Amino acid sequence: MTDTAAAPATGSAPARWNDYVVLLKPRVMSLVVFTAFTGLICARTPMSPTLAFVAVLCIAVGAGAAGALNMWYDSDIDGLMRRTRARPIPMGKVQAADALGLGVVLSLLSVMMMGLAANWLAAGLLAFTILFYVVIYTMWLKRSTPQNIVIGGASGALPPVIGWAAATGHAPPNAWLLFLIIFLWTPPHSWALALYTAGDYAKAGVPMMPVAKGAASTRRQILLYSLAFVPVAIAPSFTGLGGPLYLAVSGLGGLMFLLLATRLMRSGSGEADGAQDGLYSVKAGSKDARNLFAFSILYLTLLFAALLAEHALGLAPLVQGLKGLS
Repeated sequence: MTDTAAAPATGSAPARWNDYVVLLKPRVMSLVVFTAFTGLICARTPMSPTLAFVAVLCIAVGAGAAGALNMWYDSDIDGLMRRTRARPIPMGKVQAADALGLGVVLSLLSVMMMGLAANWLAAGLLAFTILFYVVIYTMWLKRSTPQNIVIGGASGALPPVIGWAAATGHAPPNAWLLFLIIFLWTPPHSWALALYTAGDYAKAGVPMMPVAKGAASTRRQILLYSLAFVPVAIAPSFTGLGGPLYLAVSGLGGLMFLLLATRLMRSGSGEADGAQDGLYSVKAGSKDARNLFAFSILYLTLLFAALLAEHALGLAPLVQGLKGLS
């Protein structure tokens, strides 16, 4: 099937409610909510369940708003890529102006609600996260530099800090350690995906690392970032944030992460467009990239689940935290 034949039609039936839900990027939102809630619980500060729910809801709405604004701005290139061409705007189900309006309204609503329900530090961090993702990453970095996902990853790493700030009114070093975990996780996770979707990015003119620097360079950088990421992922075990469960999960999972990153570096992933229809359906030569991408999601989920379980159950940390970290 040619790209022309695959191009989505416009002017279709009026949008349904679920088309607007898709604009909010619910899969991304679910990870944002999970990490933000973990940050809130790790703060170990008593908080009304109602206020905690509202704070997490505000973060979810803010993430959805950023997603809608991202789809509004990127609608021109979304229609060119297999992974994104079925989104509501390229498909003609939602008008770009409607997505813009939804994103702006939800952004303002989420920030104001956070400030009134929790505190203005959390609201300010939420506002910064939305602006950074939309303006700095989407409008500037994404189309101008192969470091787009490295710098832009800061927006996706902030939710646990926002959750912690919502509970306590401040953001101590342990909150920023959670930020650093997600920040260093983002490049190997995103570049693994980019290795087998590089053809799409090239077609759309997006300078993702495999397009700008080549597959071999990308695979090496994935390994280097993985070597930096795994020790940081284990670090909460020694700052009073994580306990024995967290140490086991982060240590064993980290070894698997490094094994998959090493196998990826030695593979030929990304030398040709290995993507097929479907996020996890790839050609044989790109399976190592797909495997790291898939495991990276599982590993990050397990890291935060372990922290959440330990703190929710009131389990003692592995070691006494350094003064001022929490």
